[in-house]
Amino acid sequence: MSEEVGTDANQLRRTMTLIPAISTVMGTVIGAGVFFKASTVAQGTGSTSMSMFVWFFGGLISIAAGLTGAELAAAIPETGGMLVYIERAYGKIPSYLLGWAQVIIYFPASIAAKGIIFGTQVVNLFHLGTNAVVPVGILALLSVTGINFLGSKIAGQFQALTLFFKLIPLALIIIFGLLQSGGVTVSIFPVTEGAGTGGFATAMGAGLLATMYAYDGWIHVGNIAGEMKNPSRDLPRAIAGGLIGIMVIYLLVNFVFLHTLPLHAIAGNENTSMDVANVIFGDFGGKLVTIGILVSIYGTLNGYTMTGMRLPYAMAKENELPFSKYFVRLNRFQIPYIAGLFQVTLSIILMLRGGFDQLTDMLIFVIWIFYILVFVAVIRLRHKEPDLFRPYKVPLYPWIPLVAIIGGVFIVVMTLMSQFDLAMIGLGLTLLGLPMYFIMHRKDQKNS
Repeated sequence: MSEEVGTDANQLRRTMTLIPAISTVMGTVIGAGVFFKASTVAQGTGSTSMSMFVWFFGGLISIAAGLTGAELAAAIPETGGMLVYIERAYGKIPSYLLGWAQVIIYFPASIAAKGIIFGTQVVNLFHLGTNAVVPVGILALLSVTGINFLGSKIAGQFQALTLFFKLIPLALIIIFGLLQSGGVTVSIFPVTEGAGTGGFATAMGAGLLATMYAYDGWIHVGNIAGEMKNPSRDLPRAIAGGLIGIMVIYLLVNFVFLHTLPLHAIAGNENTSMDVANVIFGDFGGKLVTIGILVSIYGTLNGYTMTGMRLPYAMAKENELPFSKYFVRLNRFQIPYIAGLFQVTLSIILMLRGGFDQLTDMLIFVIWIFYILVFVAVIRLRHKEPDLFRPYKVPLYPWIPLVAIIGGVFIVVMTLMSQFDLAMIGLGLTLLGLPMYFIMHRKDQKNS
């Protein structure tokens, strides 16, 4: 197979294999969420049983979502991922809104939130002033962007390397945490909500919203399908295999957290992982875990930066963004560097404007609207394009897609009920893409 997709100078090289793709799935997903959303889950659910259950339930929804989305990723292995799937199923306007939301909200907000957490952990580790959080986070974002400018192969190898190192502290916490006696009894069933959580559905919604951020990132390996050597075979394996491994890790880590510390010591405590490590390993262990967390977040930043900068590039190739002629430019390593600079600039602006939970809750609400459309698109395209070659088909069709759809609707509805203002901001920013679409469409017609 040719090393490039086509012969044009502005085409991406097919250099990525299965292992870097799995590393992109797991490395993009495992990051700040597993360490910093445990406190939000505990606070929202108010009980150990529901805390464990929402991590389990979130994993099941994510696996159903991954298995469903993988059908489209394998059948339509083109750079752009969800942009391509939604356009094929619904037309140009929904696809454009997704691209706009990802370029303006989703990827910059994700990267900004992780930058804030990275800066916070560096400040805690070296006892720096809180004013250093944002500057340290900005340096992390700029350095990751620089690594990605060296080519997708190097970025993929770096992702594999950081995945290996980020799993070390998780493995230590799991192994030694399970061996220590612990003072808290943990069980999933019967599932009950804690006092003052607003009822079962509200507690479930709050906990699930937090876990879905920790599980998020699986679908974006589809964005690099155009750079994979064998996307039809490797994409489904990467998505499904990576998510199953992630769910097992998350359940074990949170069991250790809840087994080691009482719930009230976890709820709202962003230093839960360090406190747990201090109990298990002592003060030195807490510092080691913080270093592991920094590696984990840095690797996640790499995954989001690598996949996110492809979206402005994909849209600009269709002349769908202002200054498209610049966004399609590639450096000598065949990387869309102008798109990368644009993305990191937006991320820095968001870092200066928002906090971790605000950014993550808004981006999860917005992206899950489009995830639902992707799941429905699997069913729609089965009828609309029955002859489309599908090297992988979602098992237990249509039940697994229905699980993904129902789970997604629950997440969106509960966010609207519990965080209406934040949801409206995200929805409003997304709908700003409508006038931009018509402006670019009219401009394209005049030039044609």
